[in-house]
Amino acid sequence: MQRAPLPLLRLAIIPALLALFTLPASAQQGLQAKFTSFLETRIVPAAREAGIPASVIARELKGLSPDTSLPGLGDPDGPERPPSVNYQSEFRAPGGYFRDNQFNALVNRGRALARTHQDTLARIERKYGVPSRILLAIWARESGYGGARIPHDALRTLATRAFMGDRRDFFASETVAALQILADGHISRAEMKSSWGGALGQPQFLPSSFLRLAVDFDGDGKRDIWRSVPDTLASIANYLAWYGWVKGRDWGYEAVIPASISCSREGPDRGQPISAWVAEGVTRVKDRPFPAHELPQPGFLLMPAGRNGPAFIATDNFYVLKAYNESDVYALFVGHLADRYGSNTGFVQGWKDVKTRSRGAVRELQLTLEGKGYDVGGADGLIGFKTRRTLGLEQEKTGRRATCWLE
Repeated sequence: MQRAPLPLLRLAIIPALLALFTLPASAQQGLQAKFTSFLETRIVPAAREAGIPASVIARELKGLSPDTSLPGLGDPDGPERPPSVNYQSEFRAPGGYFRDNQFNALVNRGRALARTHQDTLARIERKYGVPSRILLAIWARESGYGGARIPHDALRTLATRAFMGDRRDFFASETVAALQILADGHISRAEMKSSWGGALGQPQFLPSSFLRLAVDFDGDGKRDIWRSVPDTLASIANYLAWYGWVKGRDWGYEAVIPASISCSREGPDRGQPISAWVAEGVTRVKDRPFPAHELPQPGFLLMPAGRNGPAFIATDNFYVLKAYNESDVYALFVGHLADRYGSNTGFVQGWKDVKTRSRGAVRELQLTLEGKGYDVGGADGLIGFKTRRTLGLEQEKTGRRATCWLE
């Protein structure tokens, strides 16, 4: 869950990785020897320092091998590099992320589950202040309401990424956190399943988030986000509350943004009262007014595809959803699905077909823009709001119409 990596990490078949399965026996042995040495010199000392019992460390790391079938791996002896491929749908062209057919299926199931778990959801909402519809939408997106297959050995996955993936220090600490979960006895090793990115259970928490924010809401003495619906939903609520969910505010509103307002004004650092946006000509779709209680509150321009798709005035709670997953379209998906549990209608404004590039190509573009002095939010190959608005500023600088998207 998760600030990084993304909580819902979908399975992918990456042909370039298949060669790892056909390594000569000597190369496989060499890789295993390096992995064992990594565990002994990096993970074991860190786990001991964290106070994890030696018996647990020995038991769980004994015979552990790297899972070379995972996407996004590199040379354990080479430098760390962000993947050149967008493995996750959250960071591809936005339009494909919002197909009506998937919302229709999720809405019907979510409405039924809302009735089934209405008492539990009501208790959770009273305690944490997060609307039930938001909890259901995250549960849907992360694991299909608990129905998605989450097949990977979490400890093995995390340790492999710490050894030969991207952000190795990050995953080394998450590996230690996974050992702590096992030491605490909340779940057995056989049942501690993760996505291929190491995110755990139905809410797709990283191990460090589990330790800090997972909740035992069914009262059985265990924080079981793999099998318990009350624990899963309450843990999601606790996470959002911890990151600052503002009770009584919505996540945002689809809006019409006049041409006089540049798309380069997007972002959580460029907000103003919603009433000020209205004074500049922003309106809600379908001629609906913004709620009166929202007008004095801060609002933020959100244009996930620049001028090539729907636009929104987001609230602080939108950025709380982004604390769960850093992708704008992920947070938008959750908010939109939550809305559709009421009235199952799509966005008023459509998504245009937009140009896309590989993650590696986007990273090269970001490096070029950084060389011109722009802040693109880091050259990570992902088209976040800082990259979008930088594209808009560069377009305006050269006399072109600002679309805040790739050309």
